[in-house]
Amino acid sequence: MSPFQNETDVYAIHGADPEVLAYAMAKYSRSALTLRESLAEISSQKAEQFLNTFYFQYGHRSIADLAHVAFAIERLSLLAAIDLVDEQRWDGQERSTRYQNFRKSGYYTPTFDDPEQQPEYKKVIDSLFDGYTEIGEGMLTELKAHAPRPEGMDEAAYTRTLRARAYDMARYLLPLATNTSLGQITNARTLEGQVARLLGSDYPEIRALGEKLRDAAAGPAWQVNEAACNDLVEAIRALEPEIAQTADDLMLREVRVSPTLVKYTTPSEFTRATKPLLQQAAAELLGGESIVPMPPDSPNVELIAPPTGETLSLEIDLATSLLYPHTQYRFRQIRNAVAALSEKRISEIIDLGLQHRGRHDELPRAFAAANGLRFDILMDIGGFRDMHRHRRCTQLLQPWTTAHGYELPDFPSQPALSASPVFARYTELIQQAFAFHAKATGVPANATAAITSPKLAAHSAAAVPLPHFNGQGIQMKWAAPSSATSATDNKPHKCNPHAADYVLPLATRCRSLFTMDFAEAVYISELRSTPAGHWSYRNVAWQMYSEVAKQYPSLAKHFRIRDPHKPIDLLVR
Repeated sequence: MSPFQNETDVYAIHGADPEVLAYAMAKYSRSALTLRESLAEISSQKAEQFLNTFYFQYGHRSIADLAHVAFAIERLSLLAAIDLVDEQRWDGQERSTRYQNFRKSGYYTPTFDDPEQQPEYKKVIDSLFDGYTEIGEGMLTELKAHAPRPEGMDEAAYTRTLRARAYDMARYLLPLATNTSLGQITNARTLEGQVARLLGSDYPEIRALGEKLRDAAAGPAWQVNEAACNDLVEAIRALEPEIAQTADDLMLREVRVSPTLVKYTTPSEFTRATKPLLQQAAAELLGGESIVPMPPDSPNVELIAPPTGETLSLEIDLATSLLYPHTQYRFRQIRNAVAALSEKRISEIIDLGLQHRGRHDELPRAFAAANGLRFDILMDIGGFRDMHRHRRCTQLLQPWTTAHGYELPDFPSQPALSASPVFARYTELIQQAFAFHAKATGVPANATAAITSPKLAAHSAAAVPLPHFNGQGIQMKWAAPSSATSATDNKPHKCNPHAADYVLPLATRCRSLFTMDFAEAVYISELRSTPAGHWSYRNVAWQMYSEVAKQYPSLAKHFRIRDPHKPIDLLVR
């Protein structure tokens, strides 16, 4: 063939170990060999040597983008699962609270320093699971009375459809301790960052999860065809004993999906050193300010738009984004406080977020959240889990809290839980969980569906260099971060301060910031507003659309969206 003629060759690849395949593809930049030729000459030892040189010494992290690995993560809490999947470059699926009975899942029990805390915790969790069934069955009765079975509709299908809607309400009582399972497929670079982030968590369960992920990547992988291969080897041994061992080695060789790329992963020193600085900077800036409620016309979603002609808009947004995940305040409330600072002080806050950055540390996620359409979202944890799955955006999450109260699952077009016989039981269980959380943490609970105004406090008790604002700017002083003060008569138990978070039901409100481009705003609004979806995120999707329509009215026509307040057929899913 003439060198000037071109005949493109395309072929799929199967069976190569992830790291070996990554090395072979990386060789395209350093060798004229085809991928077939590269794979034929590469051994796992050769791949490890290459990766040790170019990945760890030279920082060529794009090589790890080429190694994709699959994991099953089973029997972890919902709380841990939310943290696990909090990656922008993540693909996977988790058990659905809509289609599976989580009463059978069991739950995670954290370690308490005070032995008296454990039976109290178990009592609260067991009550929530009992209530999950009670509310589900109670609302099924209400729904059947509201929407009688049409002629010609099968009884089983009728009950199954309405039971799904009933448990859409009952799931609000599932605690964050509830066990779930999920599968994920990520590239090795994402896995490395994920493991480092998990290892630095405040929660022992999540730190242990990071260690297990690292061990699973470095250790022998489960072989899908192991049983069939064993049978085949035994058959060969019976016929040709002398070649049975060769067949065994070929078919059942040990595969380690990422033994090199993740083996040195440790908690991020950058994150560890930066977090207390930003926590205290937020506390110093906002002091004991009350949480300002969300706008009355959009109680769950607020679109953030800088004032026209504002100077330092990007700097203000960067500083605000850095502080946001370490508070319970609205983004706009933090932003207003930052905007009132001098240019020097705004710059010092940004410096806090970067001063410990190492040679290969990426910029914190907050630096990707300062441009685009930004939605400050306050919603129940259950609905947030569905919104959290959107990857083409930057998300900043705030810590779990009872400060924002909880949601009532009163959905349009169907019987309201607040008007049902099981309403008293629902509120009793929420208040019981919130009371336990308040007693265990010493932070007063907001066991209502309305927003209150708690005091802000940092979370670490260790002595660290803390920022203090004064007329000359930010000065660093060694001290212990401020601690929460209790306004309750209940004496708090001595326990892991984060252990009590596992009792929080999915009805608990949480706050997060979603930053995206216009295309993603349209996509989320259209996808999440369909009648088959859960009311919680349908409502948020509608408010996202409404906020964009107010700010940019000429763009509203490009949304193909369904108003979630319009009547729907309860027997159609």
